[in-house]
Amino acid sequence: MKDFKKYYNIPATPDEIYMALTNPVTMELWTGEVAEMSTEAGSEFSMWDGSITGKNLEFEPGKKIVQQWYFEGESDNSVVTIKLHPDKKGSSVELRHTNIPDADYDGMVDGWNNSYFGALQEFFEGE
Repeated sequence: MKDFKKYYNIPATPDEIYMALTNPVTMELWTGEVAEMSTEAGSEFSMWDGSITGKNLEFEPGKKIVQQWYFEGESDNSVVTIKLHPDKKGSSVELRHTNIPDADYDGMVDGWNNSYFGALQEFFEGE
């Protein structure tokens, strides 16, 4: 199991990014796929038409999102923590993803950089 931590700069306020990551309608705008999301702790979520699934653990509006991501056949919890910090050019997004299965690590890092935060950066740059 491996951990991944990275900072991303996104040209939007922490509140705008929080909305983009927690509102299923907004999520569908930047992912192009159906999303199921609630900001209720303990609720299940699904993104990219079921490619990513898990449980929502904690929310601080405009500041923090904590989720457990499911990996088939894995018993250890894979936890994603996203912290949003105001920055002079928008926001600095701090990502920490723990307990990523070794076989999934490279694909997960690529997904974070391109499909997830890469797509989110493009979404806000295009506004």
